[in-house]
Parts: sequence; structure tokens; C-alpha cells
Amino acid sequence: MSTMKKKKYRDEFIGLQILQGLLFRHHQRRRRLHHLLPFLSALSGCLLFLLAVLLFLSPPTTTTPRHYHLTLNTSGVKVHMNVEKENVSRVTMKGGSLGRDLWTSNLSNFYYGCSNASHYFLAAEMHTVPNRYLIIATSGGLNQQRTGIVDAVVAAYILNATLVVPKLDQKSFWKDSSNFSEIFDIDWFITYLSKDVKIIKELPQKAGKVSTTRAPRKCNEKCYETRILPIYAKKRVQAVQLTKFDYRLSNRLELDLQKLRCRVNYHALTFADPILQMGRKLVERMRMKSKHYIALHLRFEPDMLAFSGCYYGGGEKEKKELGAIRKRWKTLHTKNPEKERRRGKCPLSPEEVGLMLRALGFGNDVHIYVASGEVYGGEETLAHLKALFPNFHTKETIASKEELAEFSSYSSRMAALDFIVCDESDVFVTNNNGNMAKILAGKRRYFGHKPTIRPNSKKLYRLFLERDNMTWEAFASQVRTVQIGFMGEPNEVKPGKGGFHEHPLPCICETSESMATRDRNSEGAVDSKNDPDQGTEEYSGEGNDDGYSEDELDLSEAEYPEYDNGIPERVSANRKDSGSVLKPDQPELEEIVSD
Repeated sequence: MSTMKKKKYRDEFIGLQILQGLLFRHHQRRRRLHHLLPFLSALSGCLLFLLAVLLFLSPPTTTTPRHYHLTLNTSGVKVHMNVEKENVSRVTMKGGSLGRDLWTSNLSNFYYGCSNASHYFLAAEMHTVPNRYLIIATSGGLNQQRTGIVDAVVAAYILNATLVVPKLDQKSFWKDSSNFSEIFDIDWFITYLSKDVKIIKELPQKAGKVSTTRAPRKCNEKCYETRILPIYAKKRVQAVQLTKFDYRLSNRLELDLQKLRCRVNYHALTFADPILQMGRKLVERMRMKSKHYIALHLRFEPDMLAFSGCYYGGGEKEKKELGAIRKRWKTLHTKNPEKERRRGKCPLSPEEVGLMLRALGFGNDVHIYVASGEVYGGEETLAHLKALFPNFHTKETIASKEELAEFSSYSSRMAALDFIVCDESDVFVTNNNGNMAKILAGKRRYFGHKPTIRPNSKKLYRLFLERDNMTWEAFASQVRTVQIGFMGEPNEVKPGKGGFHEHPLPCICETSESMATRDRNSEGAVDSKNDPDQGTEEYSGEGNDDGYSEDELDLSEAEYPEYDNGIPERVSANRKDSGSVLKPDQPELEEIVSD
């Protein structure tokens, strides 16, 4: 019995020891786990961060058009802009590289402007018929009127007439009461062209009857000789007045007449002293800020966007506002915004312009002068461009209200100031193919092919849609590729193509050194005709062969058919049979969008 009790107590003691051992080991394990908790927490945090990074870098699963959301780091300060986009696009501050100097043209030294008349060109004193006068009434904004003035001199030469200084448009949308002498140096204009065309300031009181008419568009020498010249033969008619004189001269003329155009545009037409002095002051202030600067003709005003029929993601508010403006043009048909973007007919948004420039290699230290009217969306729209290029200037920011007071009430004078600053810029960027863009592009080609960037909107549109699916480096590389042929280099347009005011090829000569080099390399040249958007282009941009955009066509008027080697040129589908030169006045489509 005693033995049995001892065995029982021994078994209980052993069980108690085992239980104590288990409890002790459990306690030790818990202590070890407690020490491991910080390590496990850190490891879990790292894994969660890695997962977040992978999700951020992965391409989006949606192809819905988006607005950009930029996160830019500048000197340690984060500039964050949330514009209805879930993922964040990181844009380098320095951009890519064109592989050359951004501020000059590679081939500018091999070309020069040449507009002297040949020995076949008759002087004014030899071809001007006494008591035969031509009166011109221009139309549109400053630069559209400038094309009319240039072509008026040529028309006077064709008609052997004395030109009365053209009347500027004071009644259209712009409502600018300025006369010719308040915009241009009238005495220099008359004096410089005195050997080519006789020009007077006013029609003599003794002049006979004045007959008013309107020339067809695309009117060439034969057109003026058959449509306008016979009017002078009517009884007592000594003066013919041509109204709404814009794009009334053919894009294709004989060489001496094209060179006369260049003498007028690039030498005879200079701005009046007050405008010239203020313009030079603005240029000097830009030069004080930086050795080089870009001038951007933004053209993102409400009327421009409304006329284009494009959509920029502003929802019903944008559609309603721009739709109301669009109703001003009764003859304007409805456009498909997406189709217009695909065709490259829409201006880039300010942000898209900034991304293009950054991809081309212009860093955030570059100074930009923006020539623009009221930007649709105001500061909110400009915020993206200003984040990319903080050194953002306009004439209003670099000049005082007092300095601009004598110009600010006149749209043409303000436009002239922008023209001067853009013309003197190291790089000019145009965001549409309007009159100012064309004239400046042509002038910059004539005076040394200064870089002039025109967005290849058609191909850039596709790139912007796919930007989230590629790295910044890949995006920048593709932008530089599609912009080949759109950078203002020589020979970007094939001879006989493009608008004359934008591509004054008859007035640009090649140096003998360049021709010799070209001849040596001609056998090994690569044929780029399979890709019209690369290298030499056939100019299928926003303009047609007459040098004005489809948007600027006056749909109510006839076009005079041009001929090339006996073959009629393609005539607009909107052409109507023109039994009469003069058409009833209607609101012109270009009145509000011309510049």
C-alpha cells in the first residue's frame, strides 16, 4: 500500500516537472517572438512599399482620354497638380536632346534671302499707265491685312496702275481704328518700292470715276488681266477699288512677281516708330533675362477653340461655352472633335506644347515669351505650362501699364508688338497655322532659317494618348522623331508645295558651297518620300496650296482655277460658278480667327 502511494506521488511529481518544463519553453518562445516583432513589422512595410511601387509603374488598363497630372521636383520643392488623373507622370527637368544646338539651324549658313529683280522686270516709270489707280481695302486682323498689302503691290504692278496706300480694316471683329501710317512706316513703304510700283497716299481729287468690285480668290496674272483690267476701259473710270482684299492673289506667279512679294513683305513693310521702339524695348528686356528665349504663339483663345470644333476635356461647361461662341458663324458646319484631333486640326493644349518642348530638349531654365490673347480657362489652363517652364513672360509682365497705354486699346498695335518679339526670338513656336504663324515662319526662313517649330499635331496626338504606356525617355525620343520636318529647316517642303507666305522658296537662294556638297551626296541620299511626315514634306499641314487654312476659306466666294503646265489645279469643293466678280457681303469665316 505504501509502495503504491510512493509510486503515485512520484508519477505526480514527474508530471509536474514536465508541465513546468513545457511552460518554461513556451515562455521562452514568446520572448523570442517578442524580439522578432520589430523585424517582422519592418519587413512587412518594405513589402507593402514594393507592391505600391510596382502598381505605380504598371501601365493603366484603361484607354480613356485623360488630363495630365504632373509632379515636378524643382530645387527640392514639389509642385503638385491634380487634373483628374489617377496615375502620376514624372517629367524630367532637362528634357531630351536633339543632338545639336537647340538655338540654331544646322544649315542656316548655306541659305540666304534673295529678292532682287531680274533685268526682265520693268521699272515703275516704264510700266505705270498715267491716271490709272488701284485702291485696296484690306480685311481681317493685322497679319491677314499684311498679306493683303503685300499682294496689293503685286496686283498694281500686274495692272500697270498707281497704288493708293491700302485702307486698313476698321469694321470687322477686331474694331481697330488704326490707319496705315499708325501701324507701318508709310514714307519708307513708298520710298523703298518707288522703283517697282508707284504708290501715293491719297487718290487725287481730279481722278475720274471709281468702280468698286472684288477679285476672285487665287487670282493670277491672267485673271487680273481678264477680270479687272477691262474695268479701266469703261467710260470715265480711272480708279478700281478691290474690297476684302485677302488671299486675292495666286500662290503661283512668275518668279519676278514672287520676288516683288518678298521685297514688300521683308523690306518695305516696317512698323511705325512708336511700335518699333516699344517692340525693341520688349526684346531687350527678354535678352536681359536670358541669352536665348523661345517665343510661343499660343492661340488658345475661346474664339479659336470654338471655331476649331475641338474638345479639351472641360465637360459640359466647355461644350456649352464654346458652342455658344461657335453659333456666331452661321455657315460653319458641325465637326467631330475626335476626328479633328486625329487629323491634326486642333491646337495643342498649353500643357501639350510644354511637353513637346521639354521632349525636344528645352529645360525648365528656358525663358518663354507667350504671344496670346485671353487664354481659355485662364490661369488654370496655363498652370501646367508654367510648371514646366516657370520663366513665363508676356508683354504685360515685362512692360508697365503706362508703357502699353498707347497700344492697349488697339488690337493691331498690340499684335505688332508680339510680332516683333516673336520675330527676334531665338526659337519661334507656333500652335496653329494662322496668318501670323505663316508670315513669321516665312520671314525667319528668309533671314537665315532661324528655328521655327510647328507641331506635327497629327502624330503628336497619338503620342500623347500613349504617353502613359512608355517611359519618359521613349516618349521624348518619339517626339523628336515625329518633329523631323517641322523644325524650320531648309527644304522641309517640296518645290511648288506649301503656301508662299510661309515658304517663300523663290526668294531663298543656296550658296555655291552648299550646292557642291549636295551634288556630292546626292547619289547616296536616302529617299524619304515613303514617309511624308519625315524629312522633306509635301506640306499637308493645316493649310492648302494657296497658303491659307481651310478654316479661313470664304465659302461664299469663287476661286479662280490655276493652271500648271496646262492642267487645271484641283478646285475647292465649295467653288461656285463666278459669273460676277463681286459677291454680296456676308460674315466672313476668317474675321474672328485671323490674326
